[in-house]
Amino acid sequence: MCFAAPFGLLQKENILKIAVFFQKLLSSVCVVDNEKNIGYNEADNFKNGVITMTFKKDKLTVKIYDTRDEMGIGAAADIAACIKDLLSKKEEINMIFAAAPSQNDMLHHLCAADGIEWERINAFHMDEYVGLDANAPQCFSNFLKEKIFDIKPFKSVNLINPAAKDSAEECRRYTELLKSHPVDIVCMGIGENGHIAFNDPHVAEFDDAETVKPVTLDEVCRNQQVNDGCFEKLDDVPKTALTLTIPALVSATYNFCVVPASTKAEAVKNTVEGPITEMCPASILRQKDNAIMYCDADSSALLQQK
Repeated sequence: MCFAAPFGLLQKENILKIAVFFQKLLSSVCVVDNEKNIGYNEADNFKNGVITMTFKKDKLTVKIYDTRDEMGIGAAADIAACIKDLLSKKEEINMIFAAAPSQNDMLHHLCAADGIEWERINAFHMDEYVGLDANAPQCFSNFLKEKIFDIKPFKSVNLINPAAKDSAEECRRYTELLKSHPVDIVCMGIGENGHIAFNDPHVAEFDDAETVKPVTLDEVCRNQQVNDGCFEKLDDVPKTALTLTIPALVSATYNFCVVPASTKAEAVKNTVEGPITEMCPASILRQKDNAIMYCDADSSALLQQK
């Protein structure tokens, strides 16, 4: 009897240790393909965000975090691990980045990751306004220069020219660049209207024959640019843009979709729980292998599965 209490405490300690071990083991899995780990884990030296919930909807893995910063940490850890795994198998890789305030946390933590050989990565971005001065701070190319392109020593940085006089020719030029650099990783977000890149619902085509195309922006999309603080008023937001198409984005081997904030809650709900339709372009991610969506408590607030 005198050993019962210590033995009971020892059992509890062992159970806790086992639980912690399995929690760490599960959180280390970065990308899931039809319930199977595709073969790379979180970098040992990268602090991982604390996941409050993870689940799959069709092929899409959804990871939910309490805070926006933890979401950024978790997404950056997965992306960094994926980059390292690909570079262990290939001489160089090709990545496409979204330019939006929603990506700030992920980009910050990705830049802080150790051990990434950036000089073996070719960088692209997914869209750009038409008609802005090339030096305008609202240009997506300038946003990404500030956040990552001018911080890390990429092998190449390939920009869409917002001041191109011939939009059709600029689309052709960028298409040829992408065709010669098959995409490995896309780091993306979702718009308030469910768009990916500038594929707003009225121009989104799941089977688009183009790789890059000119589009008109809907009012929800343009208002989002004001809500994000990129423009002072709606009249300042350009009405046209060049965008990579939906097939160009989902052709990547891996899609990492980072979606924080309450303003995206409706879009997240429609993406995850609504029909797969061009009226919510991001819903296509549910048909994509190796796609992960990262949400914080605010953006995931309307999900029924929470």
